[in-house]
Amino acid sequence: MQDLIPALQLSAPEGTLAVGGLVLLMLGAFMGEKSARLVSILSVALLVAATAVTVTGPLGQAFNGAYVADPLAVYGKAIIFLSSAVCIVLGGGWMQRAKIARFEYPILIVLASAGMGMMASSGDLISMYVGIELHSLALYVLAAFHRDDLKASEAGLKYFVLGALSSGLLLYGASLVYGFTGSMNFQEIAAYAAQNPSVGLVFGLVFVICGLAFKISAAPFHMWTPDVYEGAPTPVVALFATAPKMAAMVLVARVLIDGFAGSHDQWAQVLVLISLISFAVGAFGGLAQKNIQRLLAYSSIANIGYALLGITAGTEAGLQAMLMFMTLYVVDQLGFFAILLSLSKGGKPVRTIADLAGLRRTRPVTAIALTVLSLSVLGMPPLSGFWGKYYVFGAAVDAGYWMVATAGLVASVVAAFYYLRIIKLMWFDPPVDEVPFDAAPVEARTIAVAGAAFAFPLVIIGLTWIEPLSRVAATSFNAG
Repeated sequence: MQDLIPALQLSAPEGTLAVGGLVLLMLGAFMGEKSARLVSILSVALLVAATAVTVTGPLGQAFNGAYVADPLAVYGKAIIFLSSAVCIVLGGGWMQRAKIARFEYPILIVLASAGMGMMASSGDLISMYVGIELHSLALYVLAAFHRDDLKASEAGLKYFVLGALSSGLLLYGASLVYGFTGSMNFQEIAAYAAQNPSVGLVFGLVFVICGLAFKISAAPFHMWTPDVYEGAPTPVVALFATAPKMAAMVLVARVLIDGFAGSHDQWAQVLVLISLISFAVGAFGGLAQKNIQRLLAYSSIANIGYALLGITAGTEAGLQAMLMFMTLYVVDQLGFFAILLSLSKGGKPVRTIADLAGLRRTRPVTAIALTVLSLSVLGMPPLSGFWGKYYVFGAAVDAGYWMVATAGLVASVVAAFYYLRIIKLMWFDPPVDEVPFDAAPVEARTIAVAGAAFAFPLVIIGLTWIEPLSRVAATSFNAG
């Protein structure tokens, strides 16, 4: 009991979400569908409370090293929980307009956040897998949340089937790692691998990387991403594009830098290959897209390739660059999806790029916000997206991967085409029809403007906070 109480204190963020999620589930079950708004408000409050518990809680290890509460976990979970809360806020009004508002939506996000928090604090292979499956099971349901929509059902089924395949790869790789090292703990695995390198261990590591690459939608394990982004409800896609990717990238850093620090030369080659393929697939695959959400899917694939460059470097500067890139990327994506959620015609959401033509005539503020965010995501200086790529490319060059960084820069130039096309349609093309845009929901409009304002000029102020906090997370993690 004396060991259990400190362990529960360390894992209080996940415990808060798990217990709170179950309480909200009981509340929704007793009150019925009329409780959807109340449950959403309480879910947002619960995620904010979990963030406060994370930031103010103690640091250390629990459950024999299976759970790690360190500055890296604190940084990652703060971004995960807050972005999940924003997705609940964005989804409430959209779900009501689509007539699919149910109290289960915010509860599933809360439970997924508990799993994502577990991923960020994983200290061994078992806790890693438990966290991945806990968040994945909730996301499978969310992808098919619009049950009467054929594409949503297809998206949920594809995500589930391919997710099961990736889990199999991950488990097989984990079993090989355990078989060769005799341990599940990342630090013990690192110590054994440094003294007893073997081909079998590297083989297991490759399978683990493949399983994790699916979770972050890195090519060539991206096959689920375009279909799920297109078919799932837009607020769910906003969640997919933000919190789970942050959790998965922190987990990848833990597995590779913490568990296989002595095998950097081996896993760095795999990450370089994944990054290069992600650059190509994301940049060129997006050129032919007409659906906005499919376009964002390919954009996310390319951006994950950029983030992986930071981990590939295997240095403190590289890990810090990854954290900064993902933080700025999450804010940009939340603003981008807030704009999509604020746009509809005749009660139907805007889905195609052509529907944005002439947006500046009727919604000039939205057009300005979308322009700023588009330029930010493609990396135009001095917007926030530029700073994320600046740090990542700089860390890669310093670590000797200048050719990969050059390839990433070329991919950014190619990807600029489809973002510039959006800007051109909004500002210079006439509308495709005379149907006016519906009135924008207040919450979506507010978050969209806030996201664009952060992209510039508030990012200059934000960097004074993000840069030192990410440095502390990266330095203390490597030191530990």
